[in-house]
Amino acid sequence: MPAKNIEELIALCKRRGFIFQSNEIYGGTQGLYDYGPLGVELKSNLKNAWWKSIVYERDDVEGLDAAILTKNTVLKHSGHEDTFSDPMVDCKSCGERFRADQVPDYCKKEDLTEPRQFNLMFKTNIGPVDDGKSFAYLRPETAQSIFTNFKNVVDSTARTVPFGIAQMGKAFRNEITLKSFIFRVREFEQMELEFFVRPGDDDKWHKSWVESRLQWWKDQGISDMSLELYDVPADELAHYSKATVDIMYKFPHGVEELEGVANRTDFDLGSHSKNQKELNIKANVLNNNESNSKLALQDENNNWFVPFVIEPSAGVDRGVLAILNEAYSVEEIDGKERVVLKLKPHLAPIKAAVMPLKKNDENIVSLAKKVKDNLQKLGLGRILFENSGNIGKNYRRHDEVGTPVCITVDFESLDNQTVTVRDRDTMKQERISLDKISEHLKKIV
Repeated sequence: MPAKNIEELIALCKRRGFIFQSNEIYGGTQGLYDYGPLGVELKSNLKNAWWKSIVYERDDVEGLDAAILTKNTVLKHSGHEDTFSDPMVDCKSCGERFRADQVPDYCKKEDLTEPRQFNLMFKTNIGPVDDGKSFAYLRPETAQSIFTNFKNVVDSTARTVPFGIAQMGKAFRNEITLKSFIFRVREFEQMELEFFVRPGDDDKWHKSWVESRLQWWKDQGISDMSLELYDVPADELAHYSKATVDIMYKFPHGVEELEGVANRTDFDLGSHSKNQKELNIKANVLNNNESNSKLALQDENNNWFVPFVIEPSAGVDRGVLAILNEAYSVEEIDGKERVVLKLKPHLAPIKAAVMPLKKNDENIVSLAKKVKDNLQKLGLGRILFENSGNIGKNYRRHDEVGTPVCITVDFESLDNQTVTVRDRDTMKQERISLDKISEHLKKIV
């Protein structure tokens, strides 16, 4: 059963090393968070699962890792300089600033200033002189670098539609109102796919990607009961979108977007394509404020067309929050409370914990280390050597961080080369031969 409230998750994340407030020893920075030893593993596992599903398990997607600093003209032609903004108001009573649609109840309407637009992009100077002209933006999304690299990818891979370009990476938005832990932050990671199709095939592919992405989240352990689809009304669509379906999740603070799947039409490739008339006027001398590429393809009749694009876009941090919330469970065992993260094994930060029954017994400890080292070589993820000596407490701690398997090396292990394997969810224990433990863990993870 998911967490009762966000505070439960925040407490668990700090206590067990998933997520910390950034710059906490200096009072913290609002809207910024750091991933701890277990959080970085969970986050990496979620990203790896996405990359495997989107790139490795398909034959029609290529990968990309582009620069974070983005030339201002890219975001001018994409529309971000003009439209990537939120209405902001000040409350004269409390002195705080809010997005106009997210003013808390304790602020009275008569105390609010008139809304004014606030651009959400972070600007930074390029070069040694801050003259106001040589500047770039920290990218507000990973999508634009996919579009500006469209021709490079096509030329180097000989791809034809339908095909996609996938990218994971950092994005930055100077949000006015931060809320709900890592749900809305100023620095975050995205998992984005731009899937290029022929005009006319876009509606079919849009539907297909909505279904595919919904199933993927279920495969990560999110219950069907916690998910729903939201057809974004026409008056709420982004300026580039023909249609968008949001995959919504029941977060502790309410039902919110987990991933959006948008039909961006040919807006982006069209916006970044060269202005042929402009180039002709300038006798083919490149104007740095214009693109020098024709972002189009030829069909079987050699007619040029600009592909439409379907964009499934998910926030990694929101995904982590949803996964943690969905896996969080509190059970009563023999009158005592047990907190357990029922994470899918492929997402678990620690795949297995190996524990010597007696921490001061040299033979048991040596064998336990050997078991740990052999399992680590399988490449399944992190295997932890746990030598506190208190097996009961070790079990509870690893239940709480989602470790699917605990392996105990004891005196019997020295005699017959078997170990005790405990399952996280059922808490059942069984003896397994050391020569079969690797295959056993592979099946689980």
